[in-house]
Amino acid sequence: MPHFYITTTSKANCSSLWVLCLLLGIWATHTQAKDVLTVPQEVSLSPNMYTQQLSISWLGGAATTFDIMILRTELNQTVFYETVSATVNPISGQHQWNWTSVEPLECTSLSIKICSRDGSKTSKWSNTQILQGSDMPTNEKFQMYPQDRVVPVGTNTTFCCIMEEGELFGSINYGNIIVNTTRLSRRSYATYVFNQGPSRRTGTNVLCFNNPKTKLSGAVIFVGYPPLPSDFVCETRDLISTVCQWSVGRDTYLYGRRRTYYSVNQRSCTEDESQEKLRTCSLANWEGNWTLKAVNPLGQYSLTDSGEIRHRVHPVAPVSLSGVVSAWNATLTWQWKYDSYSSLALVCQVELTSPELKTKQTFTGVGLRSAVLLDLHPDENYGVKIRCGAQQNFWKWGDWSEPFSFKTNIDIPDAPDAWMYTNSDNTGQILWKPLTEKESHGKITGYEVMLWSPEESLLYTKSFPPNTFIMPVNLKEITSLSKDNKVVATVTAKNAAGVSKPTRVVIPPHFEDQNLTVESRVVYVDGGFPLFWQTNTSCGYVVEWHDALCLRDCHVEWIRVASESTNVSLESANLQPGVRYNISLYSCSSELLKRWQGYMQELVPSSSVPQLFVTQEDSDVLLTWGEIPLVSRRGYLLGYNIYINNDSQLTLLANLSGQETRTYKVRGLSGDSYKFTVKAYTSAGEDTGATASLTLEPDTDWLILEILASLGITALFLVIVTFVCYKKRKWVKTAFYPDIPEPKLPGDWSMTQGPLDVKPSPHSMVHIVEKPAWDSSKEVLVVIPEEDEEEDEYGYGDEPVDTDEPTSLRYYNQMVDERPIRPRFPDSSDSSASSLDSAQTDVTYTGIQTSGSSLVFQLDQQGSSEGHRPQASLLNSFGGEGGGYRPQMQPRGPSDNPHPAPPQSFSEPQAACTGGYKPQSSWHLDSPGEAEERGGLAPSLGSPTSIASTQFLLPDGESEDRAEEKHQLSSSAATWFTNLLSSTKP
Repeated sequence: MPHFYITTTSKANCSSLWVLCLLLGIWATHTQAKDVLTVPQEVSLSPNMYTQQLSISWLGGAATTFDIMILRTELNQTVFYETVSATVNPISGQHQWNWTSVEPLECTSLSIKICSRDGSKTSKWSNTQILQGSDMPTNEKFQMYPQDRVVPVGTNTTFCCIMEEGELFGSINYGNIIVNTTRLSRRSYATYVFNQGPSRRTGTNVLCFNNPKTKLSGAVIFVGYPPLPSDFVCETRDLISTVCQWSVGRDTYLYGRRRTYYSVNQRSCTEDESQEKLRTCSLANWEGNWTLKAVNPLGQYSLTDSGEIRHRVHPVAPVSLSGVVSAWNATLTWQWKYDSYSSLALVCQVELTSPELKTKQTFTGVGLRSAVLLDLHPDENYGVKIRCGAQQNFWKWGDWSEPFSFKTNIDIPDAPDAWMYTNSDNTGQILWKPLTEKESHGKITGYEVMLWSPEESLLYTKSFPPNTFIMPVNLKEITSLSKDNKVVATVTAKNAAGVSKPTRVVIPPHFEDQNLTVESRVVYVDGGFPLFWQTNTSCGYVVEWHDALCLRDCHVEWIRVASESTNVSLESANLQPGVRYNISLYSCSSELLKRWQGYMQELVPSSSVPQLFVTQEDSDVLLTWGEIPLVSRRGYLLGYNIYINNDSQLTLLANLSGQETRTYKVRGLSGDSYKFTVKAYTSAGEDTGATASLTLEPDTDWLILEILASLGITALFLVIVTFVCYKKRKWVKTAFYPDIPEPKLPGDWSMTQGPLDVKPSPHSMVHIVEKPAWDSSKEVLVVIPEEDEEEDEYGYGDEPVDTDEPTSLRYYNQMVDERPIRPRFPDSSDSSASSLDSAQTDVTYTGIQTSGSSLVFQLDQQGSSEGHRPQASLLNSFGGEGGGYRPQMQPRGPSDNPHPAPPQSFSEPQAACTGGYKPQSSWHLDSPGEAEERGGLAPSLGSPTSIASTQFLLPDGESEDRAEEKHQLSSSAATWFTNLLSSTKP
């Protein structure tokens, strides 16, 4: 800070003031300079067209932040406008900032200007700098950018097309795809491609067309990956030099001059256009440490490796293989390419290949050059190849040698496997299996079968060609050749090397009935039949099996089992599902020890039950069917299922377990049509089923039988009832129709019973009404005379009858009870005599002396004689003309009555009576009025009643006629039943 000194002189004062003013002006100018930002100066542009990067530098004073604006010059479109921090070069003081353009810098001209910024304060813009594009008017060519660009996969790239001056823009194609475009200037157009995939070997073409497509311009872009090798390792093959190897990794999709370049320890190892995934590079000496570097336009990658030479030995392949071959072994020899292997401990692997197998054997030794192969098969083709490695510090197996082939020599065949099968007719077959290539040891020329006796004497010999494996035999003929009926057969095979060892088979003297042996079922599990037995033998066993349906000369298979074994799993590729097999266990002497039966796999029966018949038995239905043949069962039959078939569904009726039951009765069916389905089933399921239908017929036999039985029972019941009634007729009569008891009255009634003479009143005379003629069809009153026995008993038969008096009426004293009346009406005059003796109903008249009483007169003798039949008395009642009481009429012949009544004359005409009891058609109780009209006569004593009843016998009113008809019908039935009971005496 300047110091000021003031003097007393005026000159000095003027000078000091001037200095102060000057200092103040300088200070103000300095302060104002600090407040104003510096405008960037000397702006320069440095473009990188390949990377599309623009480097901008300027002098900007003390400012640290700047505003940068970039515009497309021609259209004045802002491309970039942001505040940035620029780095300052401390030596030159220049600020620098780099900007990467989305579009190639050649596409159009760009204008750049910069201003300084301090917070919210900015300086003025710098002078505009223009980066000239390729679309300047001076450059009239048709152009496309970028050209031959290499980019990584997934990159976004902008392409621009600059049209030729005067041409119209058409389109831009990326490959075969037309893409969208954006206009950048008068002649420039741009397109944006995102996330680009790997390009083809020659790159991806981007083409620009004018409109119309008469001209084009284009560019090529290569899209790929940077290098990424792996598995870099170095080793030695000759114990001197180095061979390095690596994997190129993923494909970079860059080729030609853009491919990846490799180097090991700065020695180039690039192969021209190699497509191998594994690359190698050889170095003359062993260095111990190695570095691999891979470089392409998109980047580079490095790998390193190190190791000792004895730990990295990789032998080369043996050469010049040869061999010495016999029937059962071979000796191989080979050579090495490098002499340095003579002192190297090696381990070699020999791979032996035959038509049926491939094996590997290992051999060791220093500088190994030979190996012996054992356990080969005669007449067999083999191929071998060899590789080796370091026995100590083993690194890896060397390369395989070229294959070497050889064939072993022939040898005598193995003994054939022979067996004996017998039929039920004592014939059989000697069988032997054909020898395989390994067993024949050469081409078989034939077989020979010899028969021997137990004394080892040859009985018979026969040779067979190589394609024959059966010899038919007759057991009786063969055993007859030996004294003790024992014969042994031997089978041998022959080839060019000689004859095989013989196989012995004991021939049994006769057929052994295998059906007598108990069979047990065996189940196929885990690929075979598990068989177990408890017997022992010293020479082994033979297990034989064949189709159970075969009965003669069967296709037999067998296996041999060691003597110490008591079980075996029978496995064969020839076993078929649904086939039953007989499996037999034999001793070495052909003795049958045990038998089994089994299925490899049970199936449903192949056919339904045969001969299904349906028979009706009354209301039941009997189903019967036949047995399914064994060939169609294809499994063990477990039973049958019986169904009713409704066409749409099957309804189970019964399940019959076991295959022996082949009948079933369906009971209680009604008349209708039925379908029945029978299905046999195994463990695998049911067969398709057999169906039979039946329409039930009505059971006429039972109906007739029931009718006959009912009639018989009814007849028997009637006979029994009739018999009982006959035997018990007295009881029946007493119970249902008892005799009328004699009346028992109080007082002295010891006097002889006789008729009571009832004197009628003086006015009881019957008035005779004269009629001009008598109608015989009208009913008249008839006097019923007493029986002859009664007349004789009481002595009334000879008494004269007073014609002036009314006929006497018999009156019996009686006790009236409550029992119902039982009237009796005889059917005819012939049966009246017998019926009246046993059951007679007498009528007592208690109202005789009234004026309304009926008067009874005897019939006119003349009328009786004229009509030749008895006639009843005429009754004249005061109540009216046709009415009055009509007592029972009992016609008689002239001989029936020894005392006929004297004839009388009547004023009323007489009528002939047809017989039977006819009650009075009407009966009226005398009322007091009637008594007065009749002159004060005494009233009636009442109506007539029966001894056995308290009811009035004579109905009243208008229903008399109807009651009479009903009474006659019931009286007839009662009379018939009474006559039935009383017609026979016990």
